[in-house]
Amino acid sequence: MRLPRSLQGRLLALVLGLVGVVWACTAALTWRDASHELDELLDGHLAQAAALLVVQQSHEVAEAGETPQEHAAEQPGASTLNTPNLHRYAPRVAFQVFHEGQLVLRSANAPALPMVAPERGFREGFTDVTAKGQAWRVFAAYGAEADVQVYVGEQAAARDEILLAVLRSTLWPMALALPLLAGVAGWAIRRGLQPLRALGDQLRQRPASSLAPLELLQTGSDRSSRATTATPPTEVQQMMQALDGLFERIASLMERERRFTADAAHELRTPIAAIRTQAQVALHEADAGQRRHALQATLDGCDRATRLVEQLLTLSRLEASAAPPTRVVDLAALARQAVADIAPRALVQGQTVALDAPATCPVNADETLLAVLLRNLLDNAVRYSPSGATVHVSLAAAGPEHPGRVRLTVEDSGPGLPSEVQEQLGRRFQRPAGLAQRGSGLGWSIVRRIAEVLRIELQLTCSPTLGGLAVQAWLAPVPPS
Repeated sequence: MRLPRSLQGRLLALVLGLVGVVWACTAALTWRDASHELDELLDGHLAQAAALLVVQQSHEVAEAGETPQEHAAEQPGASTLNTPNLHRYAPRVAFQVFHEGQLVLRSANAPALPMVAPERGFREGFTDVTAKGQAWRVFAAYGAEADVQVYVGEQAAARDEILLAVLRSTLWPMALALPLLAGVAGWAIRRGLQPLRALGDQLRQRPASSLAPLELLQTGSDRSSRATTATPPTEVQQMMQALDGLFERIASLMERERRFTADAAHELRTPIAAIRTQAQVALHEADAGQRRHALQATLDGCDRATRLVEQLLTLSRLEASAAPPTRVVDLAALARQAVADIAPRALVQGQTVALDAPATCPVNADETLLAVLLRNLLDNAVRYSPSGATVHVSLAAAGPEHPGRVRLTVEDSGPGLPSEVQEQLGRRFQRPAGLAQRGSGLGWSIVRRIAEVLRIELQLTCSPTLGGLAVQAWLAPVPPS
């Protein structure tokens, strides 16, 4: 059976189905118990009637002063006893009295032959037999002497009619109560699901831009009453809490998207305008040298815009994702690769990049994010250091202030930064004043976000050997196996 699509219809179908099953089981058990008790009661009546016949026959014989054999000999023919019809079930009860195989007494509705066939043998107790096409329940008993047999029988159909009458009076009210129960259950389920409908109506009427927490509203029965805040049931509260959590995540995601869009539009406006200007100069410049210079400036502007887009995308991914799983990463190999990548650019600017690292340095981190952090630290050091400067990268075990960790240091011989400016590093699109090199201010934002994700501790100081800015990062090493 397919359940209805609505929750109310499903609950009603399940409740009524379970009630119907319970009602059927109850009816079956009632039928069985009533049938058993009725059989016991009627069997007791049969046995009692047989006992009365036995006592009656013995009493009549005793008053006549004859033996049962003499009494039976004086009455060779069977006498029929026309008992008064005192009840509508009376004609369905019959009795017989036999002496030495001869019928001596019977009721008007009893057959002439023994109710229990002689070939089955006589035995005291109850027997189910068929006589004249009807089923009988017969109780057989001996009289005062062993050669006297008494039979008292009752039609089985009479028992069935009594049983049906008893069950009809018991189960019929229960059957009539089922429609009433269905109506009451439907009303109760509809009443219980009212908070869900109210929540659905509220969500349906909610503006698409609204991400505020939900409040369950209910309206009074009178038209003049206003909607008031209701205390929702526990199940609805859990749903509302889950929806509120979803709204918070959506709001955070939308805020990041809006911020990313605004940042990208703001930062890309300048390089795109510069590229357009240089392209217009190259288009109208007749001198080959000037045109080449304008085209080279255009290419440089494209490179800056590309790097800006890459940093924006990297920062957006970092803000949108949770902490990635860490694994064993060779920090020394990553540092060598980062130095090799930045070396050509440093050579063009007349700078020296040195690396002091062991052969291997395993740490727990994400390889991709750690490579981005190294690349941004080296890029900042090379970008903001003057020509002829030195950039030094070193890996070593941390001191007692950071026991058990690995220290990564990137320092340069550039002009350095005052302490108040160092505190502002990492704020998006904020660059220290007075810097000649172009940039977006996103490099340090990416570095700090990666450090937060990988739980790397950062510290900015003045390099004691080179005199410029020194960035120290402490990473968790691989625990010994």
